[in-house]
Amino acid sequence: MATLNLSRRQALAVSAALPLTGALARPAAAAAEMKGPTMAQVNRFRLGAFEVTALLAGTRTVPEPQGTFGMNVSPEEFAEVSAANFLPIDAAQFFFTPTVVNTGSELILFDAGLDPEGITGALAAAGYTPDQIDSVVITHMHGDHIGGLGGGATFPNARYLTGRAEFDHWAGAGNDGFEANIRPIAEKFTFLEDGGSVASGITGMAAAGHTPGHMIYMLESEGQRLAVTADTANHYVWSLGYPDWEVRFDMDKAAAAESRRKVFGMLAADRVPFIGYHMPFPAMGFVEPRGEGGFRYVPVSYQFMLEPTEG
Repeated sequence: MATLNLSRRQALAVSAALPLTGALARPAAAAAEMKGPTMAQVNRFRLGAFEVTALLAGTRTVPEPQGTFGMNVSPEEFAEVSAANFLPIDAAQFFFTPTVVNTGSELILFDAGLDPEGITGALAAAGYTPDQIDSVVITHMHGDHIGGLGGGATFPNARYLTGRAEFDHWAGAGNDGFEANIRPIAEKFTFLEDGGSVASGITGMAAAGHTPGHMIYMLESEGQRLAVTADTANHYVWSLGYPDWEVRFDMDKAAAAESRRKVFGMLAADRVPFIGYHMPFPAMGFVEPRGEGGFRYVPVSYQFMLEPTEG
């Protein structure tokens, strides 16, 4: 029988080519399943003596965003601005963010979301039950802000507040959402004017245009301030960044643009943070002037995780 003589180099090459016995003996590991995308539903922080909780009560993808934003600019300009901000032009993500404020003596909800299931689910994620809500403030009466009221069934112990001009408009408009969600509890509403108080440290400010009586709310506690700007701007670039770009949902587009310039100009000048109902969750940021009459949105990072410093 012939003898096979291998050099050391050949032997090493053959050895490397052979499978390892241990590897053959182990069973193949099952591939981990895909989990799918996820997102936090609650963002809670202190504002002086207040505790503020932003709630993600819903989110959805909407195609063809220029059908909603920048209706008065060319497709080329819309595409250029979008590309500069790393935004696709074939779809946008919408967010719906009610806000809860615990003043220490009262639990106040700003807006009620799209439907009862969305707002009650978001409240549960935050550790609240609907019967704990003492007051519901309606910034304006579009369906994605009043749909969660359930005609008054969702919040059995709450009082309700909204702008007088807003209520009067929708009461005479024959709107299905108003008739289903607001009319049954009309006697429970307290009506606010510009500068009206919801509670100590919470003041309403007129910001009409999106709707006739649209209002924002300024929170102030122990020297700290935060604005709840509702739908003053519906997108952090295509609306806030370019306040004169027309938005389909703005009922009076010129007045809405004026309110954007006024509100965000004030917040930029005073460096006041805000929660915007349709900003990317956690829907909270700062704003600074940009160019000729525009603004830049600066999302919060860890600012509200830090303890206030003295002096």
